[in-house]
Amino acid sequence: MSWLGLLLIGVALADLSFSIRPRAWLPEGLGALAVVVLGLVAGLTSALDLVALVVIAGVVLAWGRTVTLGFGRGRPAVPLLVLGGALAAAILFSSLAGEAGGLLQRWLDDVRLPLLAGMDADRALLLLGALGVQLSTGNVLVRLVLAVTGTLNPAKHGTASDPEVQLKGGRLLGPMERVFILSLGLAGQVTAASIVVAAKGLLRFPELSSRKDQVRIHQLTEYFLVGSFASWLVALAALVLLAR
Repeated sequence: MSWLGLLLIGVALADLSFSIRPRAWLPEGLGALAVVVLGLVAGLTSALDLVALVVIAGVVLAWGRTVTLGFGRGRPAVPLLVLGGALAAAILFSSLAGEAGGLLQRWLDDVRLPLLAGMDADRALLLLGALGVQLSTGNVLVRLVLAVTGTLNPAKHGTASDPEVQLKGGRLLGPMERVFILSLGLAGQVTAASIVVAAKGLLRFPELSSRKDQVRIHQLTEYFLVGSFASWLVALAALVLLAR
């Protein structure tokens, strides 16, 4: 699963870099570079692995550009298709991937952290990628799903009519809840994730229960429900990958 882990890491780093410093080509370039460097550090140096690293780096570049163009030109389905196809291919051809090792495995063998003790490099790459995706990438995926379903109009992003502006804190709460759900799942406490669902519902209840301006409230409710389920699915999908 080394290829899949590197793909997730590259995408996660690209989106996180863009959220910190939004520049054309720079974030996805950093993500693509990280894929190649980390792959070499992990000892993926066979001919097939080297070709895969180049392909994965290209996918990360394509992801970054299609996300930008998807929001800018109203084509949010394109980046979802790019990432979905790449993930499917990475899973389908996972048996062809070389076993990660190299400097990364030697570092893992020497580390004394209980969480990483005895962990192999393949698992470490997948875990790092799965956790990284819960941050900025999860927010990007949620907004893409909202745009595809017509729940969110990308052209109104950041304006007073943007539901995200009215339901403040979503960009911060989303990563927190996804990391929390994934952590609970890895600890074997999947049912405890229902606490997140209940807590978020209680938090938003006052904003979604006003009797005034029902049209706006209905729009916010749809935004809240679709966005929340999409966000939770990102965390649950990562948990399924880590359970393989």
